[in-house]
Amino acid sequence: MDEPIQVLAGTGGVALGEARTNHEGRKAILLHRDGNPSELIALAETMGIEIVNEEYQKGSEDPRTYFGKGRLQDVADEISTAVEGHPWNGVDLVIINSNASPRQLVNIHSSVQVEVWDRVRLLLSLFISHAGSVEARTQVRIAQLQADRTVLRELVNQQTTGERAGFGGGGRQAIQGVLTTVSRELTQLRKKQAKHAMSRKERRRQRVRGGARTVGLAGYTNAGKSSLFLALSGKEVLVEDKLFSTLETTVGRMELSPRILLADTIGFIDNLPSDLLDAFHATLDESLQCDLLLLLVDCSDEITEFQRKLSTSRREVLDRSEGEPLSMMVVLTKSDKAGDIEAAKEVVKSMGMSEPIIISSHSNQGMNELRESIMYSLYGPKTTLIVSEGEVGDRSAEAYISQIYDLGIVTNKQGLELTLWCGKAELERLISKSDGRISIK
Repeated sequence: MDEPIQVLAGTGGVALGEARTNHEGRKAILLHRDGNPSELIALAETMGIEIVNEEYQKGSEDPRTYFGKGRLQDVADEISTAVEGHPWNGVDLVIINSNASPRQLVNIHSSVQVEVWDRVRLLLSLFISHAGSVEARTQVRIAQLQADRTVLRELVNQQTTGERAGFGGGGRQAIQGVLTTVSRELTQLRKKQAKHAMSRKERRRQRVRGGARTVGLAGYTNAGKSSLFLALSGKEVLVEDKLFSTLETTVGRMELSPRILLADTIGFIDNLPSDLLDAFHATLDESLQCDLLLLLVDCSDEITEFQRKLSTSRREVLDRSEGEPLSMMVVLTKSDKAGDIEAAKEVVKSMGMSEPIIISSHSNQGMNELRESIMYSLYGPKTTLIVSEGEVGDRSAEAYISQIYDLGIVTNKQGLELTLWCGKAELERLISKSDGRISIK
């Protein structure tokens, strides 16, 4: 089998060789037209890339070169002539605040002669540097090759423009061979991804058979999902104040509640192309196919930013649930930081969503209320059971009590009286098989 050819995303020229995963210390120029580039700058900073200058141009973007040809040439000249001590000296990257077309990427690269990224390529490079598990790396690689293939096709179109079929021989461009190799590798990776998805589906089925309830954590990237996961489960996960620090799903048990599982997964981001998000579809399903979904939003953001992130997260959740009924609870995180919580609550209300719960994973504010709300949503109100002593030779009361502990989540025990959270069906089955020894108070 041929070795897969590594294609560096967004180079325009599609350089072959080792993929670069560490971008710490790189210098970049940002090109932008409409919209606020702050999120893109934050993504670059997450990777250690310094934006040395922001180039802005009014008007609609050029379909060939994004910027006008003259302005783009000015940028190219500035990069190529920057001497020692000039802020642009050492710039080896141009970032576009847009989901650029393959035509734009190739043409901009031809002008500036350095690597060119749009939002998609920036996110892919971030994903590549953060992917830890085999499954995450597989998903990232699929997304990377899908994006690179569009650039390769544009290169093939430009290289073969004006050629006459069969003229001078029946050969083909070398870049077409690379495109074939990329397509072949994509097929292999999708098969591998399907196996990962089947394994996860089987694990999920086993959990359901065992009576476990699943709570999914979803929300915009850097909304505090991993911090909340840690606070609720006590299980160590990567917690960083960075965008996309989590790429694969982590499943753990809720502390003191062994029958409740938590699923922490990748965050959402605005204007992410569907084909890129589709590469992470199986990972997202882990948190969305759950008994209860916690939709997390950072309430320390400016109110317009808060509204944008909540709108994006809500839209992605509804799109991914494909119309199926979904039990969802809104959680406002990072309440310990300065933020207009009342205004944030009004935004949630205006979208027709349930009253949010306000928490801080670090100061522990609202965590007890959140735990109670999770339990109530999954099991309904608490139930108090009374176990009666049997006659000589009967099954002991301790054996029934042990069974109750295995089945539900006991919050209080006084003698033979136990208060617990338990599913209605499991509770009815337990009582029916107790020969009258267990009753509801």
